[in-house]
Amino acid sequence: MLRQQDVGHRIVVRRIVGIREGRPLFSDALGELVELSETHLTLATAHGQLRVPVAQVHRAKRVPPTRRPTAAAVVALERAANEAWPAPTRGRLGDWLLRSAEGWTGRANSALPIGDPDRPLAAAVDAVERWYAERGQPALINTPLPLAAPVGAELDARGWGSRPPTLVQTASLPLLAPTSANAPLVEAPERAGDAVGWSGAVVELATAPGDEWLAIAAGRKGGLPEAARHVLTAVDQVRFANVYVDGALVAVGRGTVTGQGRWLGLSLIEVLPVARRQGLARRVINELAAWGASGGATHAFLQVEQRNTAAVTLYQQLGFVTHHTYLTRVAPH
Repeated sequence: MLRQQDVGHRIVVRRIVGIREGRPLFSDALGELVELSETHLTLATAHGQLRVPVAQVHRAKRVPPTRRPTAAAVVALERAANEAWPAPTRGRLGDWLLRSAEGWTGRANSALPIGDPDRPLAAAVDAVERWYAERGQPALINTPLPLAAPVGAELDARGWGSRPPTLVQTASLPLLAPTSANAPLVEAPERAGDAVGWSGAVVELATAPGDEWLAIAAGRKGGLPEAARHVLTAVDQVRFANVYVDGALVAVGRGTVTGQGRWLGLSLIEVLPVARRQGLARRVINELAAWGASGGATHAFLQVEQRNTAAVTLYQQLGFVTHHTYLTRVAPH
């Protein structure tokens, strides 16, 4: 059977899904093991997250990875992502990063355990807990998998919880940045009597977010403390995408270039409900990709919760593939 050391690795599970004529019926599932408890195991599969009761597991084992990125590649991308979402308050434990931003987003308020913490693992986790307690915040640790699987095992032993898996996805910029990024949209509203001119929508890129842009971000992220403005703007190369239709802002996005100029980071791609399913999210990504490519970036990355199936489907259509996953681990109360 599986052990905590298998979390973050690719496994195959044969489970019992029924009984026919007195004999069990089996179904196989293949994916990354993201959680293992006494009662359930959870896999990140190509079709989404699958939670399997341990009582239904007939057989399970680890299998070789397929085209898994090297540890160095995961570390490099995680560092580029950290640069793209900079917390105003930061600390270090050896190579580990500690981040705080008034509780605004998990990414900017969690430890990133990559590299050597310059002390035993148990002592490092103790230090993380103290650092966040001193700031009156719950301790969070983002664990890239399988790189940080040993950290995850230590947190499991301490009773830490886990938020839903997040996919870190990448794509080549030439796939995302057609030369005609701001050409008129082919799509048009299908609703009868809809006079909104989607086909004339154009993406405008700004070096700073406007009030309307910030209002949309606040609505999505549940407020916008002062620390959030630092997270959004304290990057040397950053652009804020705006799509206006009939004078109303209907879609936004944010792009950064980090990782020694290689990586375009995409975040806060948001289309208001009235304007969805018109190709505007794709348009925003295309235009930010064109900007990133013009500055020398070669690849794009984004982070999306695996359970956000609509966004995952869109990104898959654009050419994004999962580079690795991470779990945001939460200290017990």
